[in-house]
Amino acid sequence: MAEVAINAALDEVVRLEQILSDYLPASELSQLSAAAPTATPVAVSDDLWRVLMRSVALRDASGGAFDPTVGTLTTLWKRARRSGRLPTQQRLETARQAVGPQTLRLDPDEQAVELKAAGMRLDLGGIGMGYAIDRALAVLRQRQVGAAMVDASGDIGVIGKPPGTTGWRIELDPLGRRGAQANGEEMAMPLVLSLVDAAITTSGDAFQAVEIDGVRYSHIVDPRTGLGVIGSTGVTVIAADATTADGLATTLSVLGPAAGLPLVEATHAAAARFVQLEDGQPAVTESSRWPHEQPSPPYPATNAAGS
Repeated sequence: MAEVAINAALDEVVRLEQILSDYLPASELSQLSAAAPTATPVAVSDDLWRVLMRSVALRDASGGAFDPTVGTLTTLWKRARRSGRLPTQQRLETARQAVGPQTLRLDPDEQAVELKAAGMRLDLGGIGMGYAIDRALAVLRQRQVGAAMVDASGDIGVIGKPPGTTGWRIELDPLGRRGAQANGEEMAMPLVLSLVDAAITTSGDAFQAVEIDGVRYSHIVDPRTGLGVIGSTGVTVIAADATTADGLATTLSVLGPAAGLPLVEATHAAAARFVQLEDGQPAVTESSRWPHEQPSPPYPATNAAGS
């Protein structure tokens, strides 16, 4: 029974990749982007519609710090990271013409999407994995699975708790500093959380960053500037579902603690922890609902959140 349930959940993730991926040319998302500008609104599947609706809601709540139309800018920034050179202002301006609320219209009556700008490209990389986790967990629940974890490179969703425990044990490493002591750097003990029927995501530049002209940039693009977020940061979000945790963590990485905390507090059952390096030392800011952490015991964590 367990193997059947696991395979069904994996099949659901594969199915959603064919819908939400911006890497697969044949995915529904990629085909929709390729049709831009659309002559008329294009009807889309239930899954793509749900994710786009959540994305637009987050875009509006964050003042554009999250935007599903950011694809032209993420493509441009990937090239900049590979070359080690910032994109020219002209290229940034050209890419930005295909980004923003004015380029996308959702028609709820027809469950259809209108793309208004030539060359625009939708990108759901900051929220799609969370949605896939939620759908995989839903499949497991339908098959009467009482305790399960789905872990996708730092995006984690859990059902129930393992037998004999108080919850799923999650170790946080938001800045990717687990190996720092081996290099002679002082490092505080990792923090451990216990999670039940919830989701947790860590976003940041711990493993994907580039330094250009002495400035450290993240792989996470600020849709408002077209450039990667500056500075070494890690944001961990706990939420009732993985879609919320994933999208919110991406957004908070762009906003930072000062602008991001009000958004966290306004999001039902959400909590966030910001870690930023200041003069080589981590500075921590936590939202009001952030749970009490405990120092990591001396044995290895069974699961880790960090991406």
